[in-house]
Amino acid sequence: MPTIFTRGAASARGFGLFGAVAGGPALWSWGVGYYGNLGLGNQFNYSSPKQVGTLTNWATVAASRFLYSPFSLAIKTDGTLWSWGRNTQGQLGLGNTTIRSSPVQVGALTAWATVSASRYGSAAIKTDGTLWSWGKNDVGQLGLGNTTNYSSPKQIGALTTWSKVSTGNNHSLAIKTNGTLWAWGDNNRGQLGVGTVGSYSSPVQVGALTTWSKVSGGNAFSLAVKTDGTLWSWGYNIVGQLGLGNTTNYSSPMQVGALTAWSTVSAGNLFSLAIKTDGTLWSWGQNSYGQLGLGNTTNYSSPKQVGALTTWSKVAGGHASSGAIKTDGTLWSWGRGTSGQLGLGNTTAYSSPKQVGALTTWATVVGGKDFFLATKT
Repeated sequence: MPTIFTRGAASARGFGLFGAVAGGPALWSWGVGYYGNLGLGNQFNYSSPKQVGTLTNWATVAASRFLYSPFSLAIKTDGTLWSWGRNTQGQLGLGNTTIRSSPVQVGALTAWATVSASRYGSAAIKTDGTLWSWGKNDVGQLGLGNTTNYSSPKQIGALTTWSKVSTGNNHSLAIKTNGTLWAWGDNNRGQLGVGTVGSYSSPVQVGALTTWSKVSGGNAFSLAVKTDGTLWSWGYNIVGQLGLGNTTNYSSPMQVGALTAWSTVSAGNLFSLAIKTDGTLWSWGQNSYGQLGLGNTTNYSSPKQVGALTTWSKVAGGHASSGAIKTDGTLWSWGRGTSGQLGLGNTTAYSSPKQVGALTTWATVVGGKDFFLATKT
C-alpha cells in the first residue's frame, strides 16, 4: 500500500505537473495531492504510485508543472477531455472555479487530440487541427487577442493547421502542420523567441523556418528540436538552463552545440533534460536537489550525460525532480523527494536515477513540483 502523508506534511509553496504524454491505458499518480490534483478523490499525499480510478482508456495526460496551480488534464481514447485539481482561474475548463479531486469531463465533445497546461491555464488541439485555450490570461497567454480570463475552452483564430502545443509558465508555443513555430503570452525574458521582450496576446511566428519538430516550454524559457536533429533554446538563462555554456538571456533561438542527434527534450522549471537518438540521457541547468541526475548538486550550463546507459526512451522534468522510462519499460526518478514525489516510498532526495518499483510496463510519465503522473500498458 502507498504511504500516505497528511496535508501538513509537506511544503505548501505550490505544486504543478508538466508536459503531455500519450500511451496508457491505466493512469497512476503519487506525491502531493493538496488540491485533488492526483485525481484520487482526496487531498492526501502518496509516496508510491496509486491508480486513478479503474479505467484503462487514458490516451493523453498533461498538467501544470508550475507553482501554486496544481491541476491535471487528460484525453481518453474516445476523444473526450477531462480535468481535475485546483481551479482558481477556471483552468479546468469547466465553466467555474470549483476544485475537483476526481476527473470531470470538459464539455461533451469527442474530438480532442492533445493538451498542455501552463501555470493557471490550458491549451489544446482538436482532431480537426483547431487550437483552443482557457484559464488565466493577464499577459495574453491564452492567445485570444485580449487579457480576459475564460473558464471554458475558446478557439484561437480559425485555422485548422495546428499540430503540436506546449505551454510554459505564462507563455505558449505551437507548431503548425507546415513546420512553422508560433508563440504568444509573457515575453519578459525573451521566451517567445521573436527577438523582443514584449508580450503578445495572439500567436506570432518565430522566424520563418518550416523545420520545427518538437517544442517544450519551461519557466520563462523554451526548448525545441528541428527535423534535422539540432537542439535550440531561448529565453531566461539564470542558471544555464539554455545549455549554451553561459547564463545570458536570449530572445531568439540559439543552437545548443552542433550535434544533429537530439531526439526529444523536456523543460523543467529551471533545468532541461533531453534524449539523443542513441538512447543516451542528458541534462543541464539548476541542480539544487540533484534533479539533473548527475550524482551531485552542481549547476551546469552545458549538457552533461546522465550515466552511460543507451536505453533511455522518455524523460520529463518538473520543478526540482525528474522522471524517465527506459526501453525495457522500467520507471526511474531522481531529485527532490520531500513529499514522496519520486514514488520510492520515502521522502528522500536522490541525485542519481532510482528505479520506481520493479514493473516493466510503464508507458509514459509526467511530473511536477511535488508529484508525478504515469501510465501503464
